[in-house]
Amino acid sequence: MMRYLLLGALLGLLLVYPQLLAVVTVVIAALLSKPLLVAFSLGLAAGARMRRPRGWTR
Repeated sequence: MMRYLLLGALLGLLLVYPQLLAVVTVVIAALLSKPLLVAFSLGLAAGARMRRPRGWTR
């Protein structure tokens, strides 16, 4: 639910300030150009979705 609110806020800002699209694009490109940051965030996302075994497992 929160991500839809953030997406709506971003789209609203893009309608009000059209030049903001260029700024958002540059920021996303800068973040994706750093492989360590991308790998760390993918690891966090995968770790959050993994099921942790409860108790003793073999």
